[in-house]
Amino acid sequence: MINKNKMILGSAIALAFAASNTLAAVSATEAARLGKDLTPLGAEKQGNGGAIPAWTGPVKPPAGHKLGDKHKNPFAGDQVKFTITAQNYEQYKDNLTEGQIGLFKKYPSTYKIPVYETRRSAGYPADQIKSTLDNATKTELVEGGNGMKNYEQGIPFPIPATGLEVIWNHIVRYRGDSVSRVINQATPQANGNYTLVKFRDEFTFKNKLSDYNPATMKDNNILFYFKQDVLSPARLAGNVLLVHETLNQVKEPRKAWIYNAGQRRVRRAPQVAYDGPGTASDGMRTTDNFDMYSGAPDRYNWKLIGKKEIYVPYNSYNLNSGDLKYDQIVKAGHINQDLTRYELHRVWHVEATLKDGQRHIYAKRTFYIDEDTWQATEIDHYDGRGELWRVAEAHNIYMYDTMVPWYAVEALYDLQSGRYLVLGLDNEESSTYDFGFTRSEKDYTPAALRRSGRR
Repeated sequence: MINKNKMILGSAIALAFAASNTLAAVSATEAARLGKDLTPLGAEKQGNGGAIPAWTGPVKPPAGHKLGDKHKNPFAGDQVKFTITAQNYEQYKDNLTEGQIGLFKKYPSTYKIPVYETRRSAGYPADQIKSTLDNATKTELVEGGNGMKNYEQGIPFPIPATGLEVIWNHIVRYRGDSVSRVINQATPQANGNYTLVKFRDEFTFKNKLSDYNPATMKDNNILFYFKQDVLSPARLAGNVLLVHETLNQVKEPRKAWIYNAGQRRVRRAPQVAYDGPGTASDGMRTTDNFDMYSGAPDRYNWKLIGKKEIYVPYNSYNLNSGDLKYDQIVKAGHINQDLTRYELHRVWHVEATLKDGQRHIYAKRTFYIDEDTWQATEIDHYDGRGELWRVAEAHNIYMYDTMVPWYAVEALYDLQSGRYLVLGLDNEESSTYDFGFTRSEKDYTPAALRRSGRR
């Protein structure tokens, strides 16, 4: 029998941290576990004595792979061990989320979970590992958990004691310093019909700006800059979103501007926050559904439930294949589950409940965050009645040539409407993710956005 939930928080510890406005880092003795019984990022190095193996380091690029190529599947020889369906999920329910069970009930004939051998394939670059080790004894949450001090890069809380620390690890995890990509989003109707929306995204983290100097930077609360150009369809093409993602968004709210191609003007976009509608999402996601979860965590109370062993999407190289067409992936109700890969992994289980007096369309969320990468991989969303509403699944992939964990696609399923959103499709694109470029702070101003506008 696979291990059940493992509780890792005592009530005394939880109360001690909750009572403090500054959440302390761990001791040097505790931090010394990193790289020993814990991986350099804080996961349990050993396996579980069953399906989960020990972590031995990141997977190497397959023979013949060159930077810029589509990522070939390094586990192409693996076969499906068994498949979980609506007919047999009861025997696996201890290792499933409520959202996955909800999908079995909603789509009993088509939703399935093909389970493969567990491969702990991910790793981080040396500078991120060094920063993470330093963070363990130095980084602290401040201002009620809305910001951090003594943080520059890496995982801030590799040995977390609270749910909020786990969430911050996801929010600021390594994503390659800077990256540009061309991806597609679809929001199929219940019958499967859809229109693709194509984006060109660009992220630049502050420490990769060509003119970055902490002493002179105009805004030291910046986490990263983000720019998103809509490339198609024609009715949306030319619209551009610019975001200054701040670290402490209660002290300094996220700054966002939109260039409207039809009006040829730039305007502030305060709605790009919390449960504001996601770009071109047909109402199928909120702003903070982007990247599975993003933005300020201040509207929720965060509870660390513990660790669980869950079947999660992992090593999703087949789903990311350049041999696939979008029509092969996007189907009625959910993506084509025959193309997916699930593995048993340990995840951090965090529950978020809306604070009294705060507003959000999601009254509760439950997070399942991969211990090896700190990426949120399953999130269940509940409405104000306490009913399961939306289920988010991130199909994880490790970009072994740049040592960047990312998502092949993110899917957000609405169990009430029978529709969903899938974001990140790039199978038919000629270019892959471009990492490591630098930009100037001047490239991310409203004036630069206006100059770059077209149409």
